[in-house]
Amino acid sequence: MNERAVRAAAGILFFIAIVSFMNAMLLGNFQPTRVFVVAFLMDFTLRIFVNPKFSPSLILGQWVVRQQEPEYVGAPQKRFAWAIGFTLALLMLYLIVIKGVVGPVNMLVCGTCLLLLFFESSFGICIGCKLYDLFSKEPVQLCPGHVCSYTSKPGAGGSLSQGMVLVAFLVLVMGVANWVYEHPTANRMVIDLNASTVSQDPAEQERCSVPEFAKKLGHEQQWKLHNGCH
Repeated sequence: MNERAVRAAAGILFFIAIVSFMNAMLLGNFQPTRVFVVAFLMDFTLRIFVNPKFSPSLILGQWVVRQQEPEYVGAPQKRFAWAIGFTLALLMLYLIVIKGVVGPVNMLVCGTCLLLLFFESSFGICIGCKLYDLFSKEPVQLCPGHVCSYTSKPGAGGSLSQGMVLVAFLVLVMGVANWVYEHPTANRMVIDLNASTVSQDPAEQERCSVPEFAKKLGHEQQWKLHNGCH
């Protein structure tokens, strides 16, 4: 497998997944997630049971990196990693597409999928491949970045001074965040969830009834804001 194309495909899927995930989490709109789950499952079905060259995301990914020199890696560990994604997609298909279940379980499964895609696309770290290495009887070959046979030199991960710069940066950002939250803007919108001054007809009251998943996540205010409710 061309690792560059696989990473590109993972990045494409991650972008679409995070958009649909944010729609569900912030707006309470699970429709994009349901569509993505079906598309994701179809894509991985083609990868595993037909041929990776017919996977739509891999087709697009290899086109994006067509001018880059291929970096070929072993297929067995990739197929194992894809099998994990396929299993997660099957679970999501049952929960959110067929049963229409919404709540923390969906968020956990989606978060796991996003984590796997993020590590693959951003760092070139295939978590599923590492799990394959743990259970495989034969040593894994042709790993991305030659990590199977490469031993990094001392200090390859950075120096002490670089680590201190990183820590100082994080402390500074935390300080800025603390100041920002202590000094909110004057024109912020404050919504009183208990306000009942605006009379609503029964249909409007039913539309603005906060779903259970939003209550469990503590997102009642966000849900009401994004759905135009008071």
